[in-house]
Amino acid sequence: MDQFAKKWEHKSDDKWDISLKSFVLPAVFLAIFWGLAILLSIQSGAMFYLFNFGYIGTSVAIGIFLIQTLPKKHKAWGRRTSQLLVGCYMLFFLGFFGRENMQIEGFFMLLLSGVFAAATMHYLIAKIAGPLIFGRAWCSYTCWTAMVLDLLPFKRPQQKRIKYLGALRYLYFILSLSLVLVIWYVLKDPVKPQSTTELCWLIGGNLLFYSAGILLAYRLQDNRAFCKYLCPIPVFQKITSRFALFKIKIDPVKCVDCGKCEQVCPMDIKLLEYKNNQQRVLSTECIWCSTCIYECPKAAASVTVGLDMGRKERLYFR
Repeated sequence: MDQFAKKWEHKSDDKWDISLKSFVLPAVFLAIFWGLAILLSIQSGAMFYLFNFGYIGTSVAIGIFLIQTLPKKHKAWGRRTSQLLVGCYMLFFLGFFGRENMQIEGFFMLLLSGVFAAATMHYLIAKIAGPLIFGRAWCSYTCWTAMVLDLLPFKRPQQKRIKYLGALRYLYFILSLSLVLVIWYVLKDPVKPQSTTELCWLIGGNLLFYSAGILLAYRLQDNRAFCKYLCPIPVFQKITSRFALFKIKIDPVKCVDCGKCEQVCPMDIKLLEYKNNQQRVLSTECIWCSTCIYECPKAAASVTVGLDMGRKERLYFR
């Protein structure tokens, strides 16, 4: 009987799971992004907003739908589909073709210039205000740096986090801001929006990010090492994501404490401690990758909506 059950479970893992429930979360994303797209396009009279937010929202919704419906062994490709669709759009269309520095230095420079361009809008909405709703979902579904790093072979960390190494992200943030301030106020030679110089900054910044990310991944055997230790974007995200409406929750009734969710978590979060404290996953290190959800053998993890705030980070360290 047990052998039959295991055989049936294995066969069900190879099937698509399309149901009414699998359309709910994608529909929420579509409604939010298309609502924003229509509102901004009406207010500004620019069709760019309709295309931009409509495209991004549809791409993310497709990724979430695929995560919920693909066979278990292929579910990760749902999120990667969204990564490729949005990441390539941001990097190549807005960045290289539109000549906008989508790196953090470009955002700082545009703020000082008082220019509300694609990069300004992107940071304010996706990386500062967006985490109030979706947490750090940006890091999993749309980041063009992670789009490449997630293809490396170290999807599950071989060892836990290195304590205090995450301070490097704050150092990088301060250095980036200081560099822009020196250029603006001391050298008085600001980078002009959509100029060749801004394009060079974009190329240089991405080469630095990809090189550092790949080096860290192979050195620490962890695809997400760059996200944990060096990426400056979480300096913004970790503030607002504490209040995120959408967070993952582990059902204490369904959960059997097998620990599978913690084994596969790319960010080394003590997921079961949150469950044992009757809390949702309140860690600001959660990137909403959904791996714990589709890897859970008892379907105990799910995305929920609520009002709460995390204070203490529960993470595994070496």
